[in-house]
Amino acid sequence: MPFYGAFFQKIHNLLTPDGVALIHHIARSQGPGATNPWMTKYIFPGGYSPALSEVLPHIERSGLMLTDLEILRHHYAETLRHWRQRFSKNRHKVATLLDERFCRMWEFYLAGSELSFRDGGHVVAQWQLCQNPHSLPYTRPYMETFEKDIPL
Repeated sequence: MPFYGAFFQKIHNLLTPDGVALIHHIARSQGPGATNPWMTKYIFPGGYSPALSEVLPHIERSGLMLTDLEILRHHYAETLRHWRQRFSKNRHKVATLLDERFCRMWEFYLAGSELSFRDGGHVVAQWQLCQNPHSLPYTRPYMETFEKDIPL
């Protein structure tokens, strides 16, 4: 977590006084922990999913204000499930490009990650941050106005 302070300070410095930042990341939902050694070795060398409690102090020290936090619990599990299904349908193509070992590791990664999001160990967190608490409406309904105009 050595760069979190600098990261949030940079966001603070780049935001205009009425600006808003949205940070979207994978987080641990059950407090700080260690990254699975297999994931570190084969999938995300040097990677770490922080707990919410590890992120918030850096936000506070940067001078930013947390104005909203949304936890998406099962959304990413569904994303991973779809990725796994698509990978399975195209596995033979990947095996010819890479190899069987890679395919087994990738299937293991996708299935294990999906399970981690389904059982609540990991979540997607979206932090809404600003400098001025009056930059945004006080409640969420304003988001619906923008979302309804987004073509799907």
